[in-house]
Amino acid sequence: MKEKYIIRDFHPLVLFYALSFFLFLISIPLLTRLLWLWWSTGNIPPMNALALLFVGVVGVQTLFFAMWFDMEYNRHLR
Repeated sequence: MKEKYIIRDFHPLVLFYALSFFLFLISIPLLTRLLWLWWSTGNIPPMNALALLFVGVVGVQTLFFAMWFDMEYNRHLR
């Protein structure tokens, strides 16, 4: 992937894959904090829930856009 999409000719799908991976890494501590607070206090903090939802949705969208770019870029290989 590095050789094909970065060195030969730059394609933005690399940025989308990297952003989705980064956002999924951020969502792990947010989910852990949400579950911990829910378990310990019985309440879900709204800001934590909204942050987790936002990060999760944007992470899935960027992953799907990266996969779509990859399919379009390799359409000629069919």
